[in-house]
Formats: sequence, structure tokens, C-alpha cells
Amino acid sequence: MKKNKLVSRMIQMCVVLIGISFLTFLLTYLAPGDPATAMYDSLGVTPSPEMLEQARASMGLDKPFLQQYVDWLGGIFHGDFGTSFSKSVPVLELLTKRLPATFRLALFSLGLMLVISLPLGILSAVRQDGIADYIVRFLSFLGISLPGFLIGLILLYIFALKLGMVKVASSTIGIEQMLLPGITLAIAMASKYSRQVRTAVLEELHQDYVTGARARGMNQWEILFRQVLPNAMLPLITMLGLSFGSLLGGTAVVEIIFSYPGLGILAVGAVKARDYPLIQGFVLWIALIYMVVNLLVDISY
Repeated sequence: MKKNKLVSRMIQMCVVLIGISFLTFLLTYLAPGDPATAMYDSLGVTPSPEMLEQARASMGLDKPFLQQYVDWLGGIFHGDFGTSFSKSVPVLELLTKRLPATFRLALFSLGLMLVISLPLGILSAVRQDGIADYIVRFLSFLGISLPGFLIGLILLYIFALKLGMVKVASSTIGIEQMLLPGITLAIAMASKYSRQVRTAVLEELHQDYVTGARARGMNQWEILFRQVLPNAMLPLITMLGLSFGSLLGGTAVVEIIFSYPGLGILAVGAVKARDYPLIQGFVLWIALIYMVVNLLVDISY
């Protein structure tokens, strides 16, 4: 990627992040409910009007909207995402503490997805309109149709409750704890990705250079792995980057089902507690990671 194009992308990222930050702050500002009341409710305290007024002042909620936004945005530029209303801990500390767990789960599920989808997609393309192709397409349709939470509950019931192969919940994070949530996420992604692999490989198999390679006496598997796959994988890299970015912010349901201590379950708790700084920080954090991942994918081209 040329230097001027990289600089242009960086400027675009900054503009988009500012826009996302403004919309997120506006939506949380317009949301019903009072964070000060929610904070005292989480503590089991019935506040007096004076206590609520003092809490709102300490949170900065007594200021006009634009002043609140400018103060918050200025703090972000200095690395201060604010303090969580519900946990009384800096938002950045909470996010950085939970990010590694979600990051490992995202990488693990992506690895499983590739192990499943690449062979199935290639097999489906090579055996187009054959029995193997119909089986793969049916399984991919089934995987796309089933909601993730249902797959997770089925896996939890079978492997945790019935077979006892894994624990229902654990405070530690290892392969055993990532196995079921990783499989749950991988099934849905592999169902979509195998179809994309099939489409990309089929498109390349109908190119003129494949016909020429066959005319030169190259066997089918040599053509497939040495010429077709490298060309077919290029557009799929973009999807892989998008999938990784979405996993970092879209695993909330799976994390709740398996009690996995990641960013998703933290965000859901913040929404329940009306913890505005944590919600705003989470959205901005995920948006930044998502755009950085896409930038890295573009550079990898």
C-alpha cells in the first residue's frame, strides 16, 4: 500500500471514529433511565434526592450535552475513557483486561472455521453437482439457519451436562473453556465461509489459465493447489478479516451461554446497568479494532 494511500486511510479512520463516538454518545444520552439511580440500585441503596444530585454532578451528567461530549472526547485523546459507573474502575482498564480472553476465543474459532470450511468448500467445488457437493451445501445451509445460541445450548447440554466432558462454567481460561464456545462460533462461520470458498474456487476453475494448464498435462490436484487456490484465497482474506473483527464485538450471546469472561459479557452487563462510559468505550474500542484489522488486511494484499 502506497504511503499517501495509507495516510488517507488513517485520516478516514479518524473521521469515522469521531462520527461513531458522537452517535454512540448521543444514543446513550437519549436512552431512558438515570445512570445515577442505576448505580445506587446496583449497590442496593435507596438514594435521597440530594444523593442523586451529587452523583449526577460527579458523573458530569448535570452539564449540557455538547460539553459532556467534548469533555469525554478530550479525555479519550489523552487515553482516558472515563470511569465505569457500575464498577468504579477506569473503562480502559476493564476493556484491556477482558480483551485477551475475547481475542483468544476469536483466534481459536477462526482456526476451527478454517479447518472445517476450506476442505469442505474445496471438495464441494471439485465435486460440483455431485453427492459430496449436495451434502456440503445442505450442511452449510443447516449451519447458517440454526441460531448461534441454540447451537451453544445443544453443545452445552450434550458435552457438559450429559457426557461431562467439559465444565459448565469455569473461572480459568484454557482450551477446555474455549472449546464449546469456539465450536459454536465456528459452525456458523464455517457454513458461510465454505460456500464462499466453493464459489471462489469454481470461478477460478473456469478461467483460461486452468484450461491451459490441463492442456499442458498438469494433473487436477496440482492445478488446484498450485494455481487455483492462491488466486481464490485473495478475496477470501477480506472476509477473514471482517469475520475476526466481528468476533471481537459480536460474541456476547455465546459468552453469556458459556459464562466466558470476555468483552461481550462485559458489554451486556454495562447495558443492563446503564453504564454509559463503559458502553461508549466498548463501542469505540471495537470500532477501532475492526478498522485496524481491515487496514491490516488491505496492507496484506
